[in-house]
Amino acid sequence: MRVCDDFRMTEEMNLDALRADVLQWITDDPDKTSRDELYRLLDGLPATAAELADRFAGRLKFGTAGLRGPLRAGPNGMNLAVVRAAAAGLVNWLDAKGAAGPVVIGYDARHGSRDFAAETARVVTGSGRRALVMPGPLPTPVTAFAVTKLDAAAAVQVTASHNPPQDNGYKVYLGRELGGDLGAGAQIVPPADTEIEAAIEALGPLSEVPLGDDGETLDESVLDDYLTAIASVVDPDDPKRLASVATPMHGVGGATLVKAMQRAGFPAPSLVADQAEPDADFPTVAFPNPEEPGAIDRLKALAIEEGADVALALDPDADRCSVAVPAGDGTWRQLSGNEVGVLLADHWMRKGHKGTYATTIVSTTQLKAMCAKRGHGYMETLTGFKWLARTNADLAFAFEEALGYCVAPEFLRDKDGISASLVVSEIAAGQAARMATLQDRLDELAEEFGVYETGQLSVRVDDLSEIDACMKRLRAHRPTSLLDEPVTEYLDRLPDADVVTVTTANARVVCRPSGTEPKLKAYLEVREDVGGDLPAARERARASVEALKAEIAAVLGVPH
Repeated sequence: MRVCDDFRMTEEMNLDALRADVLQWITDDPDKTSRDELYRLLDGLPATAAELADRFAGRLKFGTAGLRGPLRAGPNGMNLAVVRAAAAGLVNWLDAKGAAGPVVIGYDARHGSRDFAAETARVVTGSGRRALVMPGPLPTPVTAFAVTKLDAAAAVQVTASHNPPQDNGYKVYLGRELGGDLGAGAQIVPPADTEIEAAIEALGPLSEVPLGDDGETLDESVLDDYLTAIASVVDPDDPKRLASVATPMHGVGGATLVKAMQRAGFPAPSLVADQAEPDADFPTVAFPNPEEPGAIDRLKALAIEEGADVALALDPDADRCSVAVPAGDGTWRQLSGNEVGVLLADHWMRKGHKGTYATTIVSTTQLKAMCAKRGHGYMETLTGFKWLARTNADLAFAFEEALGYCVAPEFLRDKDGISASLVVSEIAAGQAARMATLQDRLDELAEEFGVYETGQLSVRVDDLSEIDACMKRLRAHRPTSLLDEPVTEYLDRLPDADVVTVTTANARVVCRPSGTEPKLKAYLEVREDVGGDLPAARERARASVEALKAEIAAVLGVPH
């Protein structure tokens, strides 16, 4: 009986401590809606203890991706209190760095985005700095463009990109003064993230954060300047006849994409009607990410209906794009991010764009082969455009396999789904003019460089320690061969990054924990010589990727 009493007493003490933490937070929360939400949860104790404990397990941390999390009251969620703290920490950090200039503030159409942008503006003006607020919900690349165009100290974009509807987030970009030539208009990298986090930690009560007015609302000229800039990357003398379809996937990119296509001289794409306007609930997709199975089914159906040459899908904040092409049998095939990246790089090389071509360590190695043969500089970085943006002053093009492409680094050093869509359209129109498709160009590249087949083993876990255990197994039992070929390189990037790369003459595996989800990821690639029979080479490559998946799953100790 004594044990039961002790347990009950401990449980009550934990509830008392939790209740005290919640009440203390409520006293400093500036948003009545959030305060009421927490009061309701307090009234539901002890049944709501787990929910409250999760919300108060820690504060949403500010990292290189800024903030991202579920919309909910409490420190471990996206809400006005957390946003006020983030904005205050940011402006205090800018002050400490001596960075002059305004802060540009953009936002998408997700739940809470406009309010979070307005709160950020009040904090910025309260600090004595100008706040330049976008004229409405606009794509993330417009904000990334504006930070340098308007000579701002930094920019904030309120967005959760392609996260589920219940999430929101907060991205930060640096201006030229702090970012330098390579980081101007790019997302922050260490140590800026930890310094901003420290500035947030050092804040006193939120009620003491000075608030100003709503800032200055920019006019449409900022969007017009962006459209003019990205349209200029398209060759005015190249073919422009093109039948295209597109979807912004309920995000903010639809109207901007249509304007960009027309500005560049292409016919306006037909948009998927029930996905054309922003809708924060994303009602027609299970997950608003073009990479997810089934996400672009409506787009492919429209492409078939209209007999299109190319289909374009933007993610909700329009910084990424996916491409689908006719497969030749009446169906449509979604290209991988690697395939689109190779098409764009090939086009830029043939157009005479000199400089460095960059990609990440998990993307296809075909770009490396292309650069070596054609005499272009080549660089690899860790995953994330914050690293790709900073590769070299002469950056000509950069891409990552996760549908991110930078075709105009002279205007913005970040991924941009809209400018990438323009260049994809330029390639597609050129192919259509010679009665060919994007797939035909991929086939020609395969004949020249071989078939590069990629795949991924992705394992979601409930306990993050399982990922650590898998990486330890890989390091303890280093493969000596893959697909019966001897390993030519084993590269462990610790302590800089928790990434292991295993390479043979014709295969490669890159293993790492996901940076945004509780997943272990293994990126797989196999190269096959065509040998005069491209379909057979592709079939061999696909079979080899599946065999490689089983092989590496066994090493990691995970199902495949």
